[in-house]
Amino acid sequence: MEQEIDRWIGAVSAVMRTLHRSVLVKRELSQKAKLSIYRLIFVPTFTYGHELWVMTERTRSQIQAAKMSFIRRVAGLCLRDRVRSSAIREELGAEPMLLRVERSQMRWLGHLVRMPPGRLPGEVFRACPSVRRPRGRSRTRWRDYVSRLVWERLGIPVDELEEVAGEREVWASLLRLLPPRPDPG
Repeated sequence: MEQEIDRWIGAVSAVMRTLHRSVLVKRELSQKAKLSIYRLIFVPTFTYGHELWVMTERTRSQIQAAKMSFIRRVAGLCLRDRVRSSAIREELGAEPMLLRVERSQMRWLGHLVRMPPGRLPGEVFRACPSVRRPRGRSRTRWRDYVSRLVWERLGIPVDELEEVAGEREVWASLLRLLPPRPDPG
């Protein structure tokens, strides 16, 4: 999974370099236009397929770094300017990328929980492997990761998850109220 995320970060970096050379350095473009480019090109390219990512601390850090690199360029700043990321995000009104990813992952979880029997994605989600894995480093399964994420962020225990996520309107309202993670910097 980390290789796939690294590949997406590389693709986004290529897009970012191209946009930087052709768009972001143009003084004729307003900050609003540059933010539109961020929302319409950078974010969708970066988050393609993110609903199934298993987020590690390394991945979270990479996502934040890639996003802030682009946002700093939109703001016309660099790291040497020593302006906090939170201040830049607040000034530009950019939603934290990790919050967007977590909301989408939990939205997809709710969709899988509500999926009727017989649909392949739901069956794969509910399936439990019957064969033991060989010894070694255990693999984190997406279902376990996202269930733990729901517990940490929403306070919903795993045994109540299907009941709460089964109600579409309740689940959607919980996700809208999801607060951003505390900002380290």
